[in-house]
Amino acid sequence: MIETIAGIPIPDSALGREATELVRDVASPLLFDHSRRVFLFGALRGKDLEYDAELLYVGAMFHDLGLTERYRRIDQRFEIDGADEARRFLHQHGVTGEAADRVWTAIALHTTPGIPLHLPAEVALVTRGVELDVLGLGYDVITDAERDAVVAAHPRPDFKNRILDAFTEGIQDRPATTFGNVKSDVLEHFVPGFHHTDFVDIIKNSAWPE
Repeated sequence: MIETIAGIPIPDSALGREATELVRDVASPLLFDHSRRVFLFGALRGKDLEYDAELLYVGAMFHDLGLTERYRRIDQRFEIDGADEARRFLHQHGVTGEAADRVWTAIALHTTPGIPLHLPAEVALVTRGVELDVLGLGYDVITDAERDAVVAAHPRPDFKNRILDAFTEGIQDRPATTFGNVKSDVLEHFVPGFHHTDFVDIIKNSAWPE
């Protein structure tokens, strides 16, 4: 029987089930529940849009894989870790070309405000889901009943503090990768001695004489 939460069916194909199990196996309950909420909130924000539910599901479920011990690297942004793994996963399931690239883009850009909302629906809706769950953007766009149903299925106890801890743990070993994105704020708050790279300083101190 297909699981439905807040009127949104969870993809029950082989691809959907394997995506669920992969993330359940490698991610903490915190990140698993967050990722499911991102899918559900994204789908609720996309009721009037045409989108591929499987692609949105993989994008949402894999978007924070770069914070997990198994998929975490130190030489690139954590978003790219998850995007790369999602594309590999989709290729293994016969989803290639533009469709797989759409999911890669959705994950790679989910912490880059503004741009995803001008891209295909799956890209925009991953960001919509993240923004609602983490930042509260669009909180009142969905109904109280919908929000309550999602949180009942995937609770968020002390989520604000715990997700900040997860961000810090996942990116503190690669601080340079936070240049130009919102995660530099996380390290500024929680890693003693960290100061974000300043874009203006880079320009002023470049090799150009003037």
